[in-house]
Amino acid sequence: MLTELHCKGGRVCEPAQSGQMRCPLIIRGTSEDVITGEIVEAMRTINPRWWLSDFLNTALGAKRFKQQVYRRLRIEPWVNHPPYPRELLPWKEGSTQVDVEISWENPPTTVFIEAKYGAELSWKTSNSTGTKKFPGDQLIRNIRVGLHHCGYFRTSSLFESAPRDFVVIVLSPRPDHRLVHRYRSERALRKAIPRSDLLDRLPAGPFVGEIDYTGIREVFRGRRRFFTRGEMVAADELDRYLLLKKMHVPTHTIHRRGTLEASVHADQDVFATP
Repeated sequence: MLTELHCKGGRVCEPAQSGQMRCPLIIRGTSEDVITGEIVEAMRTINPRWWLSDFLNTALGAKRFKQQVYRRLRIEPWVNHPPYPRELLPWKEGSTQVDVEISWENPPTTVFIEAKYGAELSWKTSNSTGTKKFPGDQLIRNIRVGLHHCGYFRTSSLFESAPRDFVVIVLSPRPDHRLVHRYRSERALRKAIPRSDLLDRLPAGPFVGEIDYTGIREVFRGRRRFFTRGEMVAADELDRYLLLKKMHVPTHTIHRRGTLEASVHADQDVFATP
């Protein structure tokens, strides 16, 4: 973060630019992983009592979560989940990596965050090509993997346990993702998930949302007066960093958004909500 804020990022050497050699590790200013790591570090540093409920409620557009002390809170980046059960999907799918996973136990709750920066939500993902009947986009994949992980699919086990509360959030420089709006509809969501007949119920709604960099900055700014000195420093640095990153979003994002929206419109006859 400090490297970018103080314009000390440097550049790739000429042999690497010409393709004569490959650098073992190049961290670019457009890397989603770098931004995700900085956001997670700030989240871990600042007491979640002051920001987590506001963060979730802002993303969901509803007062679903109350301010509280969180028992056994975990904020983990890049969490790998095992392959989705083959019997629940018409195609074979590999493991799924969640950009950020937040969980706590009072009550049992899991939050998946899909972080984007220079690209839109993918219409198709690796080993998740989808079909004419069911989509294979990045967001629906996270949703059904999370629903399965949190225990919403009916199984043949002898003892059934209560599912965890579950939330999926898209985090990006700018809001208004069409797929987020689509999957807020329970009917559209069930229609997009194979074997949705095994879903006795869904998490309390709304549970699909989005938040942009301005929203994150406002959440931390709104509670800043309660922070310790160290928390204030972390929040202020993140505020400056997100402002910088929003000002330098790659322009090709706009073109990708247009491509994605064209794909969405082309498939509206299959997945559109009433």
